[in-house]
This record gives sequence, structure tokens and C-alpha cells, in this order.
Amino acid sequence: MTDLLGAVINIILDPVFIFGMRWGMRGAALATVIGQCISFIISLIYFFHTKSFRLTKESFVPDIKTFSHALKLGTSSFITQMTIVIISLVCNIMLAKYGAISRYGVDIPIAIIGIESKVFTVVINLVVGIVLGCQPIIGYNIGAKNYARVRQLYKSILICTVIIGVVSTALFELAPQAVVGIFGKPTNIPNPEDYWVFAEKTFRIFLSLVTFTCIIKMTSIFFQAVGKPMQAVISSMIRDIVCFIPLILILPMFLGIEGILFAAPIADFIAMIVAASLTVSFMKSLRSDYAEQKKETVLKPSKQGVIVTIAREHGSSGKQIGKLVAKRLGIPFYYKEMTALAAQESGLDSEFISEINANSPAMLHSLYLSTDVLQQAIIAQDKVIHKIAENGSCVIVGRAADYVLRNNKNVVRVFVYAPEEYRMKRVMEVYGDSIGEAKRNIRRSDEARAAYYKNISGQCWGERQNYDILIDSSIGIENCVKVISGYIMQASDLHLER
Repeated sequence: MTDLLGAVINIILDPVFIFGMRWGMRGAALATVIGQCISFIISLIYFFHTKSFRLTKESFVPDIKTFSHALKLGTSSFITQMTIVIISLVCNIMLAKYGAISRYGVDIPIAIIGIESKVFTVVINLVVGIVLGCQPIIGYNIGAKNYARVRQLYKSILICTVIIGVVSTALFELAPQAVVGIFGKPTNIPNPEDYWVFAEKTFRIFLSLVTFTCIIKMTSIFFQAVGKPMQAVISSMIRDIVCFIPLILILPMFLGIEGILFAAPIADFIAMIVAASLTVSFMKSLRSDYAEQKKETVLKPSKQGVIVTIAREHGSSGKQIGKLVAKRLGIPFYYKEMTALAAQESGLDSEFISEINANSPAMLHSLYLSTDVLQQAIIAQDKVIHKIAENGSCVIVGRAADYVLRNNKNVVRVFVYAPEEYRMKRVMEVYGDSIGEAKRNIRRSDEARAAYYKNISGQCWGERQNYDILIDSSIGIENCVKVISGYIMQASDLHLER
């Protein structure tokens, strides 16, 4: 809406300033600047009045690691924009040089190529709009490892791109004068017939493989969406930098000014081969479908009884304790299986769900957890936890299961903690962390778990009133298992009665 408003204001002010105020080109420039300024001001105001987040001073502190990913993926777009400037410069120099020794002179080729550039921009922007609109969907499904849908999306985008390219090619080949005529008739040209002759040649030769150009551009943006910056850069550079510029420098030596026109389709043809090869290679690397990647996880057989939920500090051996408790009681244990089931429920990747807080900066936990994809994952986890509980007695580790099952009468809520020294030692043994890494990872993991619990329940993670048992695992894993198992066996009848 902000972009549209700026554009509409620009369109309205153009005739007012150019003709009404008689400011000419100065008026056109002022109309453009005013439209852009209004869009900018509205956008700036919006950023400080959003519903989902609030900007603070800390928001403007760059996260270099996160920013580096954006830089890598944006390199292809940056190269494309810089290439446009370089191509325009080189192309105009060559048109002036070889136009001067041709029947067309200098002005006609430069004027026609200027029109061609504007028409080509309209065509390519249609393709860019479609691909950019699909980027979030592509990225979402790549993250969910739903590769079948990624392939389906690529086919849909490709079909749209080919349709745009074919329709444009037909128009340029069959009615080039009609397209050029939209921009007005030539004035102050000694031989107008040469103008139309060169216009026909330009659109029929220069844009003869515009369909390929559209596919190449689409491919570059597609690779950005799937997180392949190198392929995106290659797709962007191969046509313009590697092929087109050398060709417009070499071909005119043999073909005159027409050599510049033939440079584009030759560059398109070569770049299309490269883009197709990259795409085929990438598609082969994708596994056919998420359902084929992993065996379907099913609920384990159980009987009605107590459900044990275990929340734990990082490095407190809570997961191991939970597994041993389940083994001693002869009931199912759910940890990784729970995320696999949630993945099946939501269509997201189980690894993504498992590491739901792993990559979010501390200051952005709330914003991160409020995003649609995270909320979808959280809802899926809640459904799965309830299904597991309905299936019968079991041990569930993590995922705020104690709160999710708060209305279930047969739940024993356990929180496992330990002194920092003990936890650091365990983390160093299990994960091979250094002292500094262990301390940092413990802090980050606990902060993430606390933020997740707060987001889910509105309560503070680890507070004693939220649990039936709080146990210090530094007394020994086996001792913890004995204490928890003993409590559960003694309290089982009471919980079942409740």
C-alpha cells in the first residue's frame, strides 16, 4: 500500500508539474521524489506502530551472523543491479561507436535500445513479481523438507514464466512497430524509415529469446529462495557478465551494429543451458517427499495410568533420567518421537521443530515464537502431546508438556535441575564443549526453554509451584530414577482416583 500510494501520487503530480506548472523534466523529477518521500515517511511511521513487535535501541544492534546470511543470498540481486548499469554503459558506448558508421547514425540505435530496455523491464518484472511472491512458500517448504511441494511450485512458476515469455516473444516478433509506437513517433530524424527498420530488427533479434531471459531470471531468484547463493550468483552472472558483455564487444567487429543485437540471444542461449543444468542438478539432490524421508512414527502401545512430564535444565541429565524412569516403569518414552509426530501433524520438518528456539537471538524470542510457522509448530506439538496422553501411561520430556496437560488429572510433573558446575561437566562430557562453550550453551538453552514456556503458558519456567517433584540430579542419575519411580508408584493410585 505504501508503494502504491507513492506511485499514485507520482502519477497525479506528473501532469500537474510538467504541464500545469510548466516545469518540464524538473517537474517530473519533483513528482517522483515527492511520491518516494511520502512512501518512505508512511513506512517509517508503520515500523514504530506494528502489532507483532516493538522496535527498541537493541533492535538496531546488528547480528553479524544473521546478517551474513542475508548478504550471501542478496549477492545475486546486488550483482544483477550493478550489471544493469555496466551493460547500459558498455551497450551505449558500442551503439554510439558502430551506429556512427552505419546507416542509422548514433541517435536511432540509442533511442531504440532505450525503448527496448523499458519494454524488457516490464516483461521481466512480471516474472520477478511471480517468483518473489512464491519465495516465502518455497522457503517454508524447503525448511519443512517438503520437497515434492518445492518441485510442484517450481513447475507452476516455470509455466507462468514461459507463458509470459512466449506471449512477449510473439508480440515482439509480430508487431514490433506497434510496441515502439507506444513511446511516440520519431522527431528531428532525417530518415524516419531507418528508425522503424532498426526498431523491427532490435525487437525481433535482440528479444528473440526473451523467454530464456525470463527463465534465467526466475532461476536466479528461485535459488535465493532455497538458500543456494552460489547457484543464484552464477545464474545472474553467466548471461550478463560472462556472455553478453564480451559478445557486444566482439560481434560488432564482424557484423557491425547488428552484432550488438545478436549478442543478446546468443548470451541467452548459453546462459539457459547453464541455468537448466544447475536446476536439474538441484532437483536431483532433493529427496522426493518428506513422507519418504523418514519412516512414519506411530504411538507406542500403552495402558491407562500416570503420565510423567519431565522439564529440565540443560546439562542436568533430565532426558536420560526420563528414559530410565520409563524403562523401570515399563511405559513408553517420548522425546524425539514427539517431534516426529508433530512434524507429521504439521507438515514441518522434525529437525526444525526439535530446534524451535536454537537460532533465535535472546532479545527476539517473543517475536520469533509469534511467527505463523512457529505457532503452527506449537499447535501441532500440543495436539500430539494430548494424543500421547490419551494413548496411556508414558514419560514425556520437554515441550512444556506439564502445562499442555495441566487439565489432565493423571499427570506427575517433574523438574530436574543441578548446580552449574555439575551441568557444565556433563555438557563437556556429552557434547565435547570447552568450558566457555559449555557455559554459553547452558545459558542460551535455558533462556530459550524459559522463553518457550513463558510464550506457551504465561508462567515462569522452573518455578516450584508448577511441579510435583523438583529434584537435583547431582545426587546421581540412578538415585533420581529411584526417587521419581518410587513417587510415581506410590502416587499412581491417588492420581488415577483423581
